[in-house]
Amino acid sequence: MSRDYLTEFLPDLEEFKEKTMKFHNKEMTVPEYKGFSGGFGSYAQRGGEKHMLRLRMAGGQLTKERLKFVVDVCEQYHIDLIKLTTCQSIQLHNLEAEDLCEIIGEAWKAGMISRGGGGDFPRNVMASPLSGVQADENFDVLPYAKEAGEYLMGFIKAVKFPRKLKVCFSNSPANEPHATFRDLGFVSRPDGTFDVYAAGGLGNKPSLGACVATAVDPTKILYYIKAMVDTFTTYGNYENRGRARTRFMQETLGTEGFIAAYNEKLDEVQKTEKLDIDPVIPGIQKKGNGSAITDRRVTAQKQDGLYSVFYQPIGGVLSPAKAKELYELISDMEDVEIRLTPEEGLYVINCNGDEAKEVLAHTADGANTIFETSVACIGNSICQVGVGNSQALLRSCVDAVQKENFANGVLPKIHISGCPSSCAAHQTGDIGFRGAVKQTPDGPKPAFAIFVGGCALQGKERIADTGKAITVEEIPLFLVELGKMISAENMTYETWVAAHPDALEELIAKYTA
Repeated sequence: MSRDYLTEFLPDLEEFKEKTMKFHNKEMTVPEYKGFSGGFGSYAQRGGEKHMLRLRMAGGQLTKERLKFVVDVCEQYHIDLIKLTTCQSIQLHNLEAEDLCEIIGEAWKAGMISRGGGGDFPRNVMASPLSGVQADENFDVLPYAKEAGEYLMGFIKAVKFPRKLKVCFSNSPANEPHATFRDLGFVSRPDGTFDVYAAGGLGNKPSLGACVATAVDPTKILYYIKAMVDTFTTYGNYENRGRARTRFMQETLGTEGFIAAYNEKLDEVQKTEKLDIDPVIPGIQKKGNGSAITDRRVTAQKQDGLYSVFYQPIGGVLSPAKAKELYELISDMEDVEIRLTPEEGLYVINCNGDEAKEVLAHTADGANTIFETSVACIGNSICQVGVGNSQALLRSCVDAVQKENFANGVLPKIHISGCPSSCAAHQTGDIGFRGAVKQTPDGPKPAFAIFVGGCALQGKERIADTGKAITVEEIPLFLVELGKMISAENMTYETWVAAHPDALEELIAKYTA
C-alpha cells in the first residue's frame, strides 16, 4: 500500500492547533477537548496545563530513525518523561500546549502519524515483539500487522466508530499481544495461516474473543478487518459509551449471533471488494560474528549467531537520557532496531554476540527479575481518569521487595491499572491491581482492588477474578509476606500457588478484611 496519509492528514493540524490553544485559554471544557484531541493521539494531563502525545508504530517497530526523532525532540523541547505503553507505542509527557502542536507536525513528517492514537478510532496495530526473529514462531506476522495498520488509518476520517478498535497479530501461543481477547485478533498457525478472533476486550465486563474464522490465508486479512469494521458500525452501541466496545456485541447478539453477523458482513465484503495484499517479507542478511552469549535477558534468534536483548525500565518509564544512550549505542550497529513489547519493555534485536554484550551492559539498570518486569499504567498523577497512582504503587512495591532479595520467580509479574480501563491489563496477570478507594475505620483511603488467576497463553486464556481492595500502604506488605511464604518452601509463585491455592486466598483475606 502507498496511500499518502501525511498529505491527507496535515491540513487537520490547523484545527488541532486552534482547539488546543482554545482549551489552554479555558475556552473549551476538558470533555470537549478530550473528545477532539484523542483523534490526534493526544490528551491533556490532569490539571489541564500539560499534554501527552502518543506516537503510533505498528507492531512496536522502533527503528533507529524513529528513536532518533524521539531523542531529538526530547532535547529540543526539554521533554522529561517518556512512557512505553501496553499498546506498543510511545507516549511523550508534560508537553506545553505550544510545543505539542509543533511536535505533532514533526512526528508525522518523521513517519509516526499519531492520528487515531486515541479517541473512537482504530488504534495502533500490535504484533508479537519478536516477529521475524523468534526461533519458535509459527511465522513472521509483522508484515501483516503493518499492512493492517496502514489500511485501518484509511477509516479515521471516513467512518464514525462507536468506540476504539484494537487489532493485533500473534506469532505464537505465547499470545503476547492478547490476540484472542482483543477487538480483532489474528492468531498464527503452524500451517502459515491465521485463526481470527473478534469482539473480545478487557475493562468493565471483559470478554474473551469469539473465533469467527479459521485457517485464513494471510493475503486475505483485510477482508476480515473490513468485515469487523462493518459489523461494529452496524451493531455497535452509539448511544451508550459504557457499552460501545465490540465485546458487548457478544452480549447483545449472543456469541453465536455475533459470529453469524460477522460472517454475513464478511461474505458481503468478499463479494464487493478487492483487498488482497502481497506484503514484502523482509529477510535478515546479517550474520553472527562467532561470538556467543547466554543470559536471562538474551534470546537467541532463529538467524544463526544473532541475539535479542530484553530491557524493561521499571514501570515502562524511559528517561530521555536513556533513550539517547540507546540510540548512540545502536546507531552504528548493522540492522539493529528496537521492538516495543505489549508489557512496557523493549527488545534490541539483530545483535551479534559482541553487540549483545554491549547492549546487555548498557541496560543493567532495568528490570532484573520477573517481578521487576511488572506493568503499570501512567496513573492518576497524570491521567485525567485515573483513580490510583499506579507508578507510585509499583515503585513502592519494587523497593520493598528488593530489600528482601527473593530469588527470581518467587513473586510473579504484577499488573497495576489506575482505573477499570485496564490499561495495564490487570485482568490478564497472575496478580493484578486496579485503582479503588477503601472504606476504613479511619475513613476512605486510596486502595487497589486485587485480581488473581489471569492468563494470556493461547488455549489457556483466563480473565482474573476480582476481589476486595487493599490499601496502598498495605500492598507492599502483602507482597513481601507472600514472597516469604513462597521462599520458605523453596518454590516459585507458579508452583506454590498451584500447591496452595487456599493459602493465597487466606493471605488476600487478611489484607482485604
